[in-house]
Amino acid sequence: MAIMLAFAIAGLPVALPWALGDESIDTNPEPDALQLEVERTAAAYDEALQEVDAAAVAIEEQRARIEEIEALMPQQQARSDAAARDLYKFEQQRPDLLDFLLTSESFYDFLDNLEYMNRLTEANVAEINRLARMKAELDESMVGLEQAKADADARASDAEAALSAAQEARLEAQRRAEEAARQEAEAAAAAAAAAAAARAASAPAQATAPQAQPAVNAEQPAAPPVQSEGVAPAEATIVDNTTDWTGDEASFIASWAARIDSYLAGSPMAGQGTTFAQAAWSYGVDPRWSPAIAFTESSLGAACFLPHNAWGWGSSSWGSWEEAINDHVRGLARGYGYTISVEAAQKYCPPNWQAWYDRTLAQMNSI
Repeated sequence: MAIMLAFAIAGLPVALPWALGDESIDTNPEPDALQLEVERTAAAYDEALQEVDAAAVAIEEQRARIEEIEALMPQQQARSDAAARDLYKFEQQRPDLLDFLLTSESFYDFLDNLEYMNRLTEANVAEINRLARMKAELDESMVGLEQAKADADARASDAEAALSAAQEARLEAQRRAEEAARQEAEAAAAAAAAAAAARAASAPAQATAPQAQPAVNAEQPAAPPVQSEGVAPAEATIVDNTTDWTGDEASFIASWAARIDSYLAGSPMAGQGTTFAQAAWSYGVDPRWSPAIAFTESSLGAACFLPHNAWGWGSSSWGSWEEAINDHVRGLARGYGYTISVEAAQKYCPPNWQAWYDRTLAQMNSI
């Protein structure tokens, strides 16, 4: 309570917790087939991007080695040419072994001279062999570069296919949510029409009823329209769905991180826009949903009843906002759907679902 009071004094709105510590909240729901596909495509796309990056690194490594060898090649070529000339001259001038032995002052002198000639020959041969190895490595690096380029093209193609699959899965989740919202709106409109018809039907009977009533009845306000249980007003079911899944992950995160950071500014959750946006992409949900619930439940983390639990998310607690946000968004995606709905509100906060729904939806539409 002291935290909430301080937050209010600071001039920021304070939300009363609605689902505070509600143990009925399923914090680890099982995903359905579509949600599994959303998560699978996110993982596949991330893996493909990592492979693209790895292929790019391999290309740069091959290019760097080729440039290094090509820079050393002229000098080694000169050394090899000189060694070849020396070997040729040496072979032409090499004395016969017997003559060499006979002209030596001693047998030990013969062995020393023989060892010297062998070392000289080996040194020249080594220079020639070094050039041959460099040429072989250069050829191998050139082949490796072409292979790395081919791998990069293949990985890029894989990434493109993974992105397409990820986009389609998220668009399908979005379409289903929009259809559910449309059905909820139709149900609300039908309920409102039925209530209006019932009031209209009762009007003639009230007009012909005896007028001898206590005067106080004339001053009593008319009873508010009765809302059908489990149905929100038609206008309340409208979600300003501006989420665009047609871009790639990086552009999605960059766009939504900025918007969410602006929304979180000045709160204990400030600076977590990227975390929310990344989680929204990974699990394929409306990126505004989790931040809006955090406002409804804890004034954006100002009144957490457990560490980093800004959402009334059962008895969960975390060591960081990053862990908490990722877990909450995953739980929303798996157990409550793509975005806010009457059904999700009734499941998340049964006692006060209508107020919870209205408040959370208003926050979502403000992000």
